Order: sequence, then C-alpha cells, then structure tokens
Amino acid sequence: MNPLLKTELLELAKKYSHDEDPAHDFEHILRVLRNAEIIATKEGADIDIVIPAALFHDLVNYPKNHPKAKLSSNLSAQKTGKLLGKIKNYPKHKIPFVEYAISCCSFTKGIVPTSLEGKVVQDADWLEIGAIGIMRTFASTGIMKRPFYHLEDPFCKRRKPEPFHYALDLFYARLLHVQERLNTKTAKALAKRRTAFLKTFLEELKLELQGK
Repeated sequence: MNPLLKTELLELAKKYSHDEDPAHDFEHILRVLRNAEIIATKEGADIDIVIPAALFHDLVNYPKNHPKAKLSSNLSAQKTGKLLGKIKNYPKHKIPFVEYAISCCSFTKGIVPTSLEGKVVQDADWLEIGAIGIMRTFASTGIMKRPFYHLEDPFCKRRKPEPFHYALDLFYARLLHVQERLNTKTAKALAKRRTAFLKTFLEELKLELQGK
C-alpha cells in the first residue's frame, strides 16, 4: 500500500476511534492492524484490503450488552464503505472486499470467512487474547458494570457461562476457544502462548480465591 494512503487511513481511523472505551480504543485498532499486517504478509493476503478492514472493523461499536450489539460489524462495514468511497486514491473496486472482511469480525455470529482477507482480519481481531485479552475483559466489565465472577461458581464448573453477567465467564464463553476457531496457521501459532497464559491466570486466580 502507498505510504501516504496508509497515513491518511490511520488518521481517519484515529478520528473515529472510541477512546471512551479502553477495550475498543485507538490502541486496540493499532494492535489489530499490527496483527493483520503480520498475518497478511505470511499468508499472502491483499494488504490494500486488510489494512482498512483492520483499521475500521470497530467503526460502529455498541457495548456487548446493548440490544444493537450484533449489528456492530455490519454497520461498521457499511460506514467504512462510504468512507473509503470518498478517499480519492483508494481503489474503489476493493471496497466490497473490505466491507466483507469487516462483516466477518463478530465472534458471536460464528462466521467462517470465504476470502483470505476476511480470514486474516478476523484472526487479527480475535488474537486480542492473552494478557491483552484479560485487560480488555475487565475494562469492558467496568463499562458494563458486571461483577468479576459468579460468587458460588466462578469457573463455570456447574453452569453455562454468562459473559454478559460475569467478567470471568467470557474466558469460558470466548477467550479459551479462540485458538481452535482461528483460520490461519500464522494466527494459530501466535495464539498458542497467549491461550496458555489465560490458563495460567485462571490457575492463579483459583489459588487466590482459596486464600492461598
């Protein structure tokens, strides 16, 4: 991608970032972009599609407990298409591919992308696990005003995870399952250590809740 075009896209992404939400702020966007560029380079994806899709994948972001939360990825895709259409030097024939990649980012929808670029961007977003995943989980918890964990069954031993009600439940509903749902070899390799760290965190938490 032309460096000047990339700079223009970065500036636009920063302008529209959600800095009131630490889990989806501009730093999150930059991390996803970095992941996406690493994966795209190794997997041979079209960087002209991957970069804007990574930068604008959270352009519309409703809180996870909001009634419209499931619409976020599709609305982000639509809004991104309109933004890219106004950028003189962006290749217009690639806009639908960017929109598609963004629409696949939602974890809860369970979409398996058919395009390589969609797979790359989905993986890049979902790789926000490990230490970063823990930080984002509890940042969102503060915004959603949900408890850290279920008092009687913190680790979902005797009940189904309720991630909208308890922060720790997100580990069992999503974070621990990301590695098995990633699309590319590159992303799966990156996720291995991060998933192991999640498990280490949970083991430490178990000990501390036992007073050890």
